[in-house]
Amino acid sequence: MSRWFKQIAALLIFTLALGACSRVGLAYRNLDVIIPWSLSDYVDMNGEQKDWFNDRLKEHLSWHCTTQLPDYLDWLDRLQAMVESNQVTDVALQERTAEAKQAIAETAREITPSAIELLQGLDDKQVAEMNDAFAKDLRKRQQEYVKPPLAQQIKERGERMEKRLNEWLGPLSDTQKQRVAAWTNALGDQNTQWIANRAHWQQQFSAAVAQRQSPEFPQRIETLLVNRERLWTADYREAYANTEAQARSLFVDLMAQSTPQQRERLLKKIEKVRKDFNDLKCLKAAQKP
Repeated sequence: MSRWFKQIAALLIFTLALGACSRVGLAYRNLDVIIPWSLSDYVDMNGEQKDWFNDRLKEHLSWHCTTQLPDYLDWLDRLQAMVESNQVTDVALQERTAEAKQAIAETAREITPSAIELLQGLDDKQVAEMNDAFAKDLRKRQQEYVKPPLAQQIKERGERMEKRLNEWLGPLSDTQKQRVAAWTNALGDQNTQWIANRAHWQQQFSAAVAQRQSPEFPQRIETLLVNRERLWTADYREAYANTEAQARSLFVDLMAQSTPQQRERLLKKIEKVRKDFNDLKCLKAAQKP
């Protein structure tokens, strides 16, 4: 489901669920649909590896489309019902988020054996390139999200959120803009903990791949890909819990402040996501009697 499986954090319902789903077509042409990190961003595969990977990718996409997307349609129904009844509550958002996380974990678990097999086949040069790419990725994110003064980080976070919300709700009222400002201030320097935790995960992943022929390697990769919360730093665990709570509070308040026109726009966006799913050939094939 679009970028479901690449960045799991930050902003819950509109960014994890709605904003992510708006690129369904792109997702089904992209590796990061089925694994929580885009290997093609970090490793230059040789011809044999690419052929093997493309064949395995097709299998995983077929599985994902035929077994997972029907559940996503049901999930969208529940989301739509919340908006139609104007019952966007903290409890309901926790339920939708838990369902989304479960879907992510199920897909990550399904593709982990393929990820293990591919990683075990990397040579030392490819592993070195992967580690260099990790470092480059980290420097770029630190430059963009951590190096600016905290006031600038907070301001830019609010601007990104307003842009997303404008897409899904239309122009925000002054009251809604004030609520977004309160939300971005409440998150403070969470960028620092996010990037530190990302570096922590990359270090553990690189250490695991360095021992990719060891008997413990499959279990280590499964933990890194499927149960990554177990490996979070203590600071990030606390920051993430705060991020989720702040996001739920924000969206509950925004929907309580929303106009009929904003809710109508949001419902149309959700319907567009449903249509994108239903138009996928693999889903149509799976639905044939």
